[in-house]
Parts: sequence; C-alpha cells; structure tokens
Amino acid sequence: MSTVPVVSTSDPTKPKWVDPSDRFTHTERRNIIAGLMLSILLGGLDQTIVAVALPRMAQDFNGFSLIAWVVSGYLIASTVVTPIYGKLGDLFGRRHLLSIAIVVFLIASVFCALAQSMPQLIVARVLQGLGGGGLISISQTIIADIVPLRERGRYQGYISGVYAVASVAGPVVGGLLTHYLTWHWIFWINLPLGAAAFLVSRRALKALPVAGIRRRIDYLGALLLVIGLTALLIPITRIGQGIAWNDATNLELFAAAFVILGLCLFHETRTPEPIIPINLLRIPVVAASCGILFLCFFQLVSLSSLSPLRFQLVAGVTADNAALRLLPLTFMIPLGAFISGRLMLRTGRTKPQQVIGTVFVPFGLLGLAFVSPVHAIATGALMTLVGLSIGIVMPSSLVAVQNAVPRNQLGVATAGTAFSRSLGGAIGVALLSAILLAAMHGNGSELHPSIGEGAVSPPGETAVVSSKTADDVNDAFQRLFLIAAAVSSLAFLLALTIPDNRLDGPAKP
Repeated sequence: MSTVPVVSTSDPTKPKWVDPSDRFTHTERRNIIAGLMLSILLGGLDQTIVAVALPRMAQDFNGFSLIAWVVSGYLIASTVVTPIYGKLGDLFGRRHLLSIAIVVFLIASVFCALAQSMPQLIVARVLQGLGGGGLISISQTIIADIVPLRERGRYQGYISGVYAVASVAGPVVGGLLTHYLTWHWIFWINLPLGAAAFLVSRRALKALPVAGIRRRIDYLGALLLVIGLTALLIPITRIGQGIAWNDATNLELFAAAFVILGLCLFHETRTPEPIIPINLLRIPVVAASCGILFLCFFQLVSLSSLSPLRFQLVAGVTADNAALRLLPLTFMIPLGAFISGRLMLRTGRTKPQQVIGTVFVPFGLLGLAFVSPVHAIATGALMTLVGLSIGIVMPSSLVAVQNAVPRNQLGVATAGTAFSRSLGGAIGVALLSAILLAAMHGNGSELHPSIGEGAVSPPGETAVVSSKTADDVNDAFQRLFLIAAAVSSLAFLLALTIPDNRLDGPAKP
C-alpha cells in the first residue's frame, strides 16, 4: 500500500499526512460511505420521527407537563457528548467509537419502547442522546479520514441528502406507526436499522487506521464539560418552554454553568491532553467557521420548528400541510451542499461559498418577515433561498475547519463543528421560542407551551390561537423573523474575516 506525503499549500508549517485517496480504493470508500449513511440516517430519523408521537405519549402517561423534555433531554445529551466522542475517536480509533455509539443508541431505544411512565421515557431518551451524539459527528470525521479535502464537499452533499430523507420520512413514518400500531414502534424500528448500520460499518471500517498511541484521557475535563453544558442548556430549554429567564432555578443553573465552564476552560489550558484543545479556537478559520455553523443552525432549527406553527396559526392549514410547506427548505439544503462541493472540487477554495451563503440568509428571513404565509408560492421561494444558502455554507465551513487543523486533531475539530451546530440549534429554538411567547403574551394570545418541540397540534388538525386574530399573531412572527435576520447577518461578518486558504490536492474537472 503506497502512501504519498502531502503538505498544505496554504500553510507549509502544518504537519504532513498521507492523502486519504492513496489509502483506500474506490470500492472500500464506497462501502464505508454506505455504512456511514446508515448511521447518519439512524441518528437523523430519530430527531424527526418522535415529534409527531408526542401528544399520544403524553396522553398515555398523563404527562403533558413533561412532554417537551422527551425531545429536549435527547438534544441536551447528544450535544454535550459530541466533543468527547471527537477526542476519544482521535485517541482510540473511530471504528470502535462508532460501534459503541450505535450499541448505546439501540439499548436506549429498547428502554424507550418499554417505558412505563413519562420520567422513564425521558431518562431513556437522555441515554439515547448519549449514543446519538456520536452517530453523526463520528461519521463526518470518518469521511475526512478517507476522502481528500477537495472531494469532501461532494460527500457532505450526500450526507445532507440523507438528512433530507430523514426530515421528510420521519414525521410520515412516525405518524403511520403511531396511528396504525403504537408510538412504541417508533423506537422498535431503530433495531433493524441499527443492526444493519452496526454490521455494515464494522465490516467496512476495518481498513480505517488507528492512531495506536495511548494517551491519558482527560476525565476531569470531560466531567466538567458535561456538567457545565448541561447546566447551561437546561435553563435555556426551560426559557424556550415559557419559563421566565429570571426564574430562581434558571438563575442558579446559569450561575453554576458559568462557574463550572470557567473551571473547565482553566483546566483545559493546563492539561497535556485536553478533551477540547483550546488552541484550535485560536485558529481564525476554526473560530469563524464554528461561529458560522452555530448561527446557521440557530436559524435552521428555529425555522423548521416555528414555521409550521405560523402556517397553522396564520394560514389556517393543518399540521400535515404545514410540514409539507417546509419541503423547499428541506430539499434545497442537499442541493446547496452539492453545489458547494462541486465548487470546492473545481476551485480548491471554501471562503467564496461561506460568503455567498451567509449573505443571502438574512434576505430570505427578511422576506419571510414581510410576506404573509397565506402566499404559499412566495413563502416557498423564500424558504428555497434560505435552504440553498445554508446548504452552501455547511460543507464549506466543515471542510475549512478540517483543512486548518493538524491531522491528529481532525476528530475533535470535526466534533467541534458538530457541537457548534447542535448548540446553535438548541439555543436558537429556545431563545426564539421565548421571544415568540413573549410577543404573543404581549398581544394577549396564548400558545401551547411546547411550540419549540414540534408538538403544537396532532396531524390533520389545525392549531388555534385563543384570543387574537391571525393578523396579530402574524405581527408577532414578523418581529421574530426580523430578529432572526439581524442575528444571521453576524455570520456574514464572520465569513469576511476568514483567510482565503486553498485546499490540498489538484483541481478536478
């Protein structure tokens, strides 16, 4: 097996590494990608299939007050463990870590299906999130192990396509299983999918190299990170569920998060093998690209969660039709990722895509603020613009980070981008939901407390505003989109600061 040392053309001081295209044949790469796509489908599907069954779960367990935590518990757990998966993958090999993530996910799925109360279900979902947090981040890092830099954008387009399938199929499959069988089957269905993902990935990833270097694990840093992030995300989630930000519990958790994360930062700068290498954030490309991904998912998750509510409340459509109106956003993301990948392949540059994508997102959100959701075609066109723009940004930002870091920190850097996306989505939907709740309360209107969790109304039914007209409700959403547009403009400013580094390898036709 031949190896060719390659040095980054953008930074000759970077360590040399072996070009992944020399290490794997086309057949090996294809088999690995197939296994990874199964793993990503498993993780992506679980994030969308549960929402439609939430009302039935709450009804069976008489737990409407806890319903939001079925989703939030999973999101918090998957977010806080993402950096840990990245670091451990760098140390012990990503094949073993991916297998562990799949096994944990499947065991938790069984616990979810067998839950006899809402607290049991929430605990099982937290455990499921601990496995789910590794499915996507590890898979994306493995792509970086086997695919040359210039070609990664194209493969990230395939991954975005899997996400699109999961986004569309999840609610449909979840609704059918809940209606014709029981909601328990949305968890049982994970077993054959997970078994296939486990077997295919274990066989395909045998050729994946392992560092072979045993280093001390930063257990203290990992513990501080998990506790600190959990203390931060829980009050943010509670705010999104309508609890006042200055609630005593929220303030205590925010204070605890500030102290614990401060200790974590202090510790990470002094330990020889940190769970999160702080030096990576000193690289301008890494810091700016992670910030861009944070802001993109701040918008994307919020838009996906809150737009169906607007369609129901203002346009008067059913929950099913509201979900269909998100299709332009869903399908344009993989198309944008494909376009971005082709541009990277031809030009060897990432900054133009980051600049172009981030400049159009604010305009799309501004349009959504001023166009009534009654106008389905205009709204669909604006959703198309936002989805295409975010799709262009996602793979280019990921590849920019991977191109800027040493090879031995590729896993933790890729996990850092996944963590930025997850954190942006969690904070975005919580804060914008809280802003919407406040605006609606100011108008004298009431909303379901789980607006940010996709549990507004059952499929086939229309959500109802209790005390104001559709025009008043639309005014609240208009303010929401104006704020979102202002926040998204920060991503464009970050993109302008990124150095225009070139990717390694020759141009491809």
